[in-house]
Amino acid sequence: MAPKTAVILAAGFGTRMGGKPKGLLKVAGREILYRTMTLLTKNDVERFVIVTNERYAPLYREFVERHSFNARIVINPEPEKGNGHSLHLSRDYISGRFVLVMSDHVYSEAFVGEAVKGNGLIADREPRWIDVEEATKVRVKNGRVERIGKGLRDWDAVDTGFFVLDEEIFEVTAELEKERDGDYSLSEVVERAKLPVTFVNGLGWTDVDTPEELKRARKMLVFTAVKGAGDGFISRHLNRKISTRISYLLVERATPNGMTALTFVLGILSALLTLVSLPLAGILYQLSSILDGVDGELARAQLRTSRLGGYIDSILDRYVDGTFLALLAYSTLREPLWYLIVLLALLGSVMVSYSTERFKGAFCRDAYREVPALRKLPGKRDERIFLTMLFLLWPSSVSVRVLFTVLAILTNFRVGLTVYFIARKVSQPKAI
Repeated sequence: MAPKTAVILAAGFGTRMGGKPKGLLKVAGREILYRTMTLLTKNDVERFVIVTNERYAPLYREFVERHSFNARIVINPEPEKGNGHSLHLSRDYISGRFVLVMSDHVYSEAFVGEAVKGNGLIADREPRWIDVEEATKVRVKNGRVERIGKGLRDWDAVDTGFFVLDEEIFEVTAELEKERDGDYSLSEVVERAKLPVTFVNGLGWTDVDTPEELKRARKMLVFTAVKGAGDGFISRHLNRKISTRISYLLVERATPNGMTALTFVLGILSALLTLVSLPLAGILYQLSSILDGVDGELARAQLRTSRLGGYIDSILDRYVDGTFLALLAYSTLREPLWYLIVLLALLGSVMVSYSTERFKGAFCRDAYREVPALRKLPGKRDERIFLTMLFLLWPSSVSVRVLFTVLAILTNFRVGLTVYFIARKVSQPKAI
């Protein structure tokens, strides 16, 4: 049964962060706690218990009220004691299975989606975004924690600060309360309970103890925010390498909608430049293609994704592409016969997107996930724009004609194959 409650330990004073509550620090424009609670809510968690100290309790209370989270604030009057004691204080508000997380850990959406399915301690054998030397390591035996601690030399994975527990854990904390006078760490609880271990490897997560680690968390959120399955060859190998770095610089300063508007303006400007300078038009067109990935990266990193935003972005892209090709044809071609080739290139460019989006509308599924073969077909928007730029860097009447011919063949060939692959997928009998 999926856990419906989450406990968040937030009793520390954040001395290395200037005495600010780490859970309320913003990363990529959102409080760390907002991120954690929002992602857990998406995974069916309904209630939260935040254990904090008396100084920060009013701040956390105002935070949950402002964002309308269903959360109870529990005061730890002795925050100087170990965080195992903070967990114990939540016992009266827990029934059944629950999630336990730390307020200073930043998790990606993909990580949370996998972690909530686990059991016990969630560990990572391939951590990418932390300093392993400073991390809490775990030694695993027969699928359970054998030893845990920062100083372990022989270890199997790293503790991610994410747990899926049962209320029986409070039997262990009760024992330690008596033995240690309430002063014991969560690691001691984990080791004594011999928790089962679930591995979630290589996904985005990190902890934040210093300003430098806050920057690392921002980078992690941006670099794990790429769209992935729908990207073409040029996006994967060129555009994303540039756009993610731009997004990292802008994620605290710009909004997704603002970047969508800027990209649209640059795209239309590149189309108008076909009347003046074809090389400059091609370069600006490619620049708009690179920036076209930034709005989505910002939206995912800032937890501001919306169906409306993606819908509008897709429509504006079609206007940019149609305007660019139409003005390019107007400024370079005079023979009516070539207008037929231009028309085929225009229709093909629109239909590449429409053929996959219509599948989503008809079947409520993502075409690139349902039919992986589509990812390898050439002719996606990023590839067409890059190809257009190459042909326009050394423009001539021949190069423009070849460009339109290639686009007409490439796009319509791709649409034909898309229809073929989708029809074959849909017509396959389902396994019983």
